[in-house]
Amino acid sequence: MKKLIMISIIGLLLISTPIYAQRTSDIENSKDYPLISRFEGSIIEFYKETKWGAYKLPVSDKGTIDWDNPKVLEGKVIRIQYSTSIDNNSEFVLQNYKAAFKKAGFKILIAIGNEELGVSDRPHTWHAKYYTSDGYYACLNNSKFGLGVNFPIWKNNHSFIAAHGNKDGKDIYAIIYTVVGDNITLITQDIVEVEAVETGMVSAEFIAKGIQTDGHIAVYDILFETGKSDIKPESSATIKSVADYMNANPTKKFYIVGHTDNVGDFAANMTLSENRAKAVLNELITKYTVKAEQIKAYGVSSLAPVATNTTEEGKAKNRRVDIVEQ
Repeated sequence: MKKLIMISIIGLLLISTPIYAQRTSDIENSKDYPLISRFEGSIIEFYKETKWGAYKLPVSDKGTIDWDNPKVLEGKVIRIQYSTSIDNNSEFVLQNYKAAFKKAGFKILIAIGNEELGVSDRPHTWHAKYYTSDGYYACLNNSKFGLGVNFPIWKNNHSFIAAHGNKDGKDIYAIIYTVVGDNITLITQDIVEVEAVETGMVSAEFIAKGIQTDGHIAVYDILFETGKSDIKPESSATIKSVADYMNANPTKKFYIVGHTDNVGDFAANMTLSENRAKAVLNELITKYTVKAEQIKAYGVSSLAPVATNTTEEGKAKNRRVDIVEQ
């Protein structure tokens, strides 16, 4: 069996029965994700890369399904649908992925199958909740990343696993939903490479250009814990760039302005946006020696959007910190 870089899924050889009448080879312009191999003999039925999107993962910190409070993963999304023999039942696929992820150092966030997914969460219900945005459930809308083969209905031989890893400093989430139909096992594999909207663009020179041209600049690489003003450690390089620019321009004064999207209570978001701005101000002063008299912090909640709040991508662009010259 062909070995790939990091994660190798064992799989079973196909029997002579055709996998899927409509396809006997991979679709054009498709490929396996470099860190995860396929079951031997399986076929890629669908492949799509989305350069940037907001993916909703309904998994709680306790490792349970939570439809009401999904994690929002922002970055590149790759969806691959494989078909393979029905001999590869959902629990077999689940256990192979589980073992492979653990061996590769990925953290298993959830791994459940069949009855554990819930009697009501059969594939057609799962599809409605996880992938669509309209209809009875009107839920997560992960179908915006594309779907190839439709899930069989009224089949309860299915499983779900999500894992989190890191490669070259990048957070990677792998989410696999498997369902067994009448003549194929369908494996829908989603990979989310987490990154900020403007990753790699923030430097002292970039900030200087934005301030000189527009009098302000939006910064997306200062990240916070969800619903909190705690700054994530991966924000340090960006904050240092902001500090480098301010320290190089000691006679200039700036506002640090926090922004949110329009989700939730406006007054609460006003407080949150101000607390986040204050947290950045505190980091600049205490860790990077920016003069206190040089900066002030304010929050404006969702009063100054730069994109529509009707899409997840727009909301992500509205959640930002602005550096504004006084």
